[in-house]
Amino acid sequence: MPARRILSVWFPRLGAERLTRRAGGAGVFAVVAEDGPRTVLASLSPEAEAAGLVPGQPLRAAQAICLDLHTVAQDPAAEAAFLRALARWADRFSPLVACDRGGGLMLDITGCAHLFGGEAALAEAVVDEAAGLGLSARCGLADTPGAAWALARFAGQGAVPGRSGDAIAQEARATRAHAAKRGVWQRRAPQDRTKPVTIAPPGQLHGALAPLPVAALRLPGDMAEDLARLGLRRIGDLAGQPRAALGRRFGPVLMQRLDQALGAVPEPLSAIATPPPLAVRLSLPEPIGLLDDLRAGAARLLARLCARLAERGEGARALRLEARGCDGGVQAVDLRLARPMRDEAAMLALLGPRLERIEAGFGIDMLRLDAPETERIVPEQMRGAGQAEARSDALADLLTRLGARVGLDAITRRHPAKSRIPGKTALTLAAAWSSPAPAPWPLPEHPRPLMLWRPEPVKPEAGGRPCAAFRWRGRRHETAHAIGPERIAPEWWLDDPEWRTGLRDYWQVLTTRGERLWLYQAHGAALSGGWFCHGRFA
Repeated sequence: MPARRILSVWFPRLGAERLTRRAGGAGVFAVVAEDGPRTVLASLSPEAEAAGLVPGQPLRAAQAICLDLHTVAQDPAAEAAFLRALARWADRFSPLVACDRGGGLMLDITGCAHLFGGEAALAEAVVDEAAGLGLSARCGLADTPGAAWALARFAGQGAVPGRSGDAIAQEARATRAHAAKRGVWQRRAPQDRTKPVTIAPPGQLHGALAPLPVAALRLPGDMAEDLARLGLRRIGDLAGQPRAALGRRFGPVLMQRLDQALGAVPEPLSAIATPPPLAVRLSLPEPIGLLDDLRAGAARLLARLCARLAERGEGARALRLEARGCDGGVQAVDLRLARPMRDEAAMLALLGPRLERIEAGFGIDMLRLDAPETERIVPEQMRGAGQAEARSDALADLLTRLGARVGLDAITRRHPAKSRIPGKTALTLAAAWSSPAPAPWPLPEHPRPLMLWRPEPVKPEAGGRPCAAFRWRGRRHETAHAIGPERIAPEWWLDDPEWRTGLRDYWQVLTTRGERLWLYQAHGAALSGGWFCHGRFA
């Protein structure tokens, strides 16, 4: 039985390249994350690294070094989803692919390397194909996942030789105190980026791991720094120490990580379970060309697809029907649904009109129906009256038909929002991806105008009150009646440029011309206050 071989693929710029790989480069760019009270750099573009920035560096220090640095907040959920998509891409190299922490993949390539011309050729193929996707990749290949992980991230990054601020035993007391206060990003040794692939020959884990820093053992917290203070900077230094003393001082995690890297303790890989695709196919004994035959084939496919959806407790939110002609050409029609469905009759009624777009040509000999987007359908015991449910389904089907023409995202509905700020009292949501607003619609304490616009300056006359006369849009207006004031405070947790004039006192002003305007007096804050017109009532 061949020895186990693990390939670790690390994407050092995963966060930044996820955002910039389609834009063709974004200059000096960084993804930032929160590290306690600080904001630090989490991922950098190649231009940012060339400018001298490093991951883990505080944002303020980075901005002092590079004035034209562009930053975006980290989205861990989106990065995790992107890494899972990369895991599906990597299954062409190995049937067992797992995601590891730190933006990387683990591939068990035992028995797979000969298909690509050897281990080195396989690892280089991974790096080259990742570069074609706009991603930087570094690979480490070893007998254990821990060793492969260490080689991918720390190969060529040994402890800094000679006299330095990190060699605590060689420095004076003042230098040692200064070195202890330096950040991790300042103590990081330069890494050799010229070799994207590092391979440890089978059975030679000790020699491959010995020159690597102890941080390559995936140690928690500041354990690597505590070991460095004792003079244990390399894995080779750590492997020659008494195990009992290290275990008592640092706990069992240190010895477990060391044994996992050296192969003394097994470390299984949790492969990503890829769900089987929700697709059905119908091969026809004779080519078809009539619309009725195409509709009958789609009905048979929908029956099988709905049965599989029912087994999984899901409903389709999108359908894709592909028709392969006798000449080898493939035509496809797509349908997005406004609600999760697994009713074959209702789905056929929505899909039927789109079948007319398929041109049979010399005949169609194969049909394939796929549900690329699905959604869990939770059974409800008390769904209310049957008529209300039927109206809801009919509305969703109507949205589907309209969305087939203008797009589902173009059909919106309004929902009430928990805000008193004018213009923020309602949310605009996509009708296909939201439920109807609960009745009754909450009404504000005071009437709101029919039309709102950006606040326009008003010049009051006769004492500065709007109840007498004022000038607005180059005309003089006289007040016949005024109701107010209604005080609205800005949302202090948001920096809204429209509300930098502070508190507002709103008035409903009826002019002698019959116009009913919505005026307010701003009391001033970051900007000076004054009188403004914000809207008009019906």
